[in-house]
Amino acid sequence: MIKVYGIPNCNSVKKAITWLKDHDLEYEFHDFKKEGVNADQLKSWSAVFGWEQVLNKKGTTWRKLDSAQQQAVKDESSAIEVMIATPSAIKRPVILQDNQPVLLGFNEDLYPQKLK
Repeated sequence: MIKVYGIPNCNSVKKAITWLKDHDLEYEFHDFKKEGVNADQLKSWSAVFGWEQVLNKKGTTWRKLDSAQQQAVKDESSAIEVMIATPSAIKRPVILQDNQPVLLGFNEDLYPQKLK
């Protein structure tokens, strides 16, 4: 089973969902803005992708944080605190297959390699 974590109005999430539908792959969607994410999930994703990748420092949400909040992020633990408090700061989508994180973000070239 494929699970897509993200925010429904995010363009990358929309592209991922369209790709899954176009390839007749069933998925479940988890809106982490409404349903949240927990520290264990974020640790699991960070173990696979690295917390520096899971925390989206290129996004608008990160840029809107004040400089004190940004500078307080020095390691996985502090990054997870920010991502729990501000789920929009998580790079998206996060794709799990069989409960294992396999993809972060949308890259059309990687999807066929990683998803079955």
